[in-house]
Amino acid sequence: MFNSKPLIAISCSTNCAGLADSPARAVQNSLSYSNAIAAAGGIPVLCPECSVTDYAELCDAVLLSGGSDVSPSLYGEEVLNDSVMIDRARDDYEMELCRAFLDRKKPILAICRGFQLLNVCLGGNLYQDLLEQMGFIHGNFSIRHPFFAEPGSVLYELYGESFRVNSTHHQAVRELGRGLRVTGRSIEGIIESYESDDPDQLIWGTQFHPERLTGAQWDDRTPDFADYFAAFVREVAKR
Repeated sequence: MFNSKPLIAISCSTNCAGLADSPARAVQNSLSYSNAIAAAGGIPVLCPECSVTDYAELCDAVLLSGGSDVSPSLYGEEVLNDSVMIDRARDDYEMELCRAFLDRKKPILAICRGFQLLNVCLGGNLYQDLLEQMGFIHGNFSIRHPFFAEPGSVLYELYGESFRVNSTHHQAVRELGRGLRVTGRSIEGIIESYESDDPDQLIWGTQFHPERLTGAQWDDRTPDFADYFAAFVREVAKR
């Protein structure tokens, strides 16, 4: 660790394939994650699509960030419909990045796309289109939907059994990957958070975007997730 602060790798895209206004969006997204990590006491290290081994050796943990859809071919399926927008170059890079941090037993914080990708990396699969396959819409940041945390989870310990979170995804975890346990669901029963079953491998994951819910009380039932990032950085610093 540099200057006693954990170095947290943050995955990000360099090609922004298939995304409208993608350069501006990529910068905004990277800044949101970086600000959350820095405010929590870590040092953010942006990781474009190169140097996997170097990042895995240098950094104390990785944050797998949001972005485009995960390719269904990674879990043995064909693309369902035109709503599935993939970036295969990023998929391949981040799968390698996941494995590098898993092999080293280094902590992983997974958010939205990263939540889905890590699940696939561990042998799970996804709903490709929640609206078509399940009839649910979770695709608008202005929505605050109910979230129910499992007792014993970090989210339960920080915020209690029920609170509201933001929503901007049209895919979701269907079958859970190896070594993961569900720690929270939406009101419809969709998996919204998980943790690792292995005490030697710290994994915290959320389908929602806590980095966009930091630094302020959003409403009477949406907590400030700055505490979540601070708890993660503290855990990383212990290892």
